[in-house]
Amino acid sequence: MKRFLITYFLSIILLSSLFSQSQHTVMTYNLLNYPLTDTTDRNPYFRTIFSNIQPDILVTVEMNSLGGVNGFLNNVLNKVSSGYSAGTFINGPDTDNAIFFKTNLFMFLSNTPIQTALRNINEFRLKHIASGDTLIIFAVHLKANVEDSLARAAEIDSLRKRTDALSQNSYFIVLGDFNIYSSYELAYRKLKNQSSTGYFIDPINLTGIWNNGSYSQFHTQSTRTRAFGDGSTGGLDDRFDMILMSQSIMNSGGITFLPDTYFAYGNDGNHYNDSINRSPNTAVGQNVANALHYATDHLPVIASFSFDSPYLEISPITVLIEGFYNKITMTSDTVTVELRNTSAPYTLVDQAKINLNSSGQGTVKFFNALNETPYYLVIKHRNALETWSASPQTFANNTMSYDFTNDASKAFGSNLKLVGTKWCIFGGDINQDGAVNLQDLNLVFLDNVTGTAGYASSDLNGDYYTDVDDLSRVFINNVLGIMIKKPQ
Repeated sequence: MKRFLITYFLSIILLSSLFSQSQHTVMTYNLLNYPLTDTTDRNPYFRTIFSNIQPDILVTVEMNSLGGVNGFLNNVLNKVSSGYSAGTFINGPDTDNAIFFKTNLFMFLSNTPIQTALRNINEFRLKHIASGDTLIIFAVHLKANVEDSLARAAEIDSLRKRTDALSQNSYFIVLGDFNIYSSYELAYRKLKNQSSTGYFIDPINLTGIWNNGSYSQFHTQSTRTRAFGDGSTGGLDDRFDMILMSQSIMNSGGITFLPDTYFAYGNDGNHYNDSINRSPNTAVGQNVANALHYATDHLPVIASFSFDSPYLEISPITVLIEGFYNKITMTSDTVTVELRNTSAPYTLVDQAKINLNSSGQGTVKFFNALNETPYYLVIKHRNALETWSASPQTFANNTMSYDFTNDASKAFGSNLKLVGTKWCIFGGDINQDGAVNLQDLNLVFLDNVTGTAGYASSDLNGDYYTDVDDLSRVFINNVLGIMIKKPQ
């Protein structure tokens, strides 16, 4: 019984989350001087990789030309899954960064280069279509080699000048190939410096020197132990590729980082100083491990984010259910709240399932409603009578509140029952046909005879047993001829 209830309420929470948020993946990937003369040979490996994981946003490092951008878009991404587009490419000094995205989810806004002594840092802006939120992505490829740590720090100074000037509520991340070796390095400390608002948070937050076996699952370079073509060798031992986030993204609401979704794709933690395709690789299949090995000398890094859609809210809505309310408190249970149009046939506009607390209160979020537009409120419960608001209600400034319990006139046709000093919706409509009748009485009677226990529709008082008390309630409401009242 306990396991059932836990599963039930977890499913309610999950459903609520699915309807209020959308989850999208962001990937950063160093493509190793794309395109080279061996691009035709490498594209099949890239297609294998992206056949197995299709990010919603992809930022690539070491892109050499606009031709490379178009080639990767047409010969890799859209060969695997149609619907990708590329943002504006700026061909700056040395190699460059490029961005790809799913056009049904995001709209490209801009690419603004931030000049440094070596390569541009690119500020990409994408608009999430459903929520309207703007995600700012800074793509970096910092100076390589241990001895160039001061050059990397200078590049981060240029980045921080930009992020410190952003609004404190801006959603921004930085990703790419940082070539940073430890948490002690000045560039890393500058990224995280919280003396001004443009700082970044590392969701992994590894301390010390990263080139050691204890951090093996986060290493991204090199996928190879032997030299062939271009690229680094020596096996996986450096955490060069990262995704860091602003404080606003680490907070809840808006665009939010989802914990435990950050990983180096294909890294099972068992290939320290080894090639990624040495069998076995427990993170990916052998064909994917081979593709990661031959495509480039870096592993991609992935993180997922939720994007809240804009919503209108009833806060609070107050509803008490006969039987569940003991004149003082109510046994908590779920109800479905609907919004319906105000003219026949009263079409459903939106609905949400919520949990009512012991005071009969809950908060409802609707994602398809409009301000200044009237709607009927409709309450549905597993064994209570469908109840409509007395008149249409209107959201103003994205919110409203409504209390069905303080007067009978709050329900259409005053179709409420007084329990103590509060008005409750009638119980007993077990089969949800709009009336408390002999069919409902028979259902409760049979469950009473068989000793039904648990979260059952025939349990009219929420004590997890179908007994004489439930039978009495449905009998009385049947005699009274209780039935739904709603606009015709």
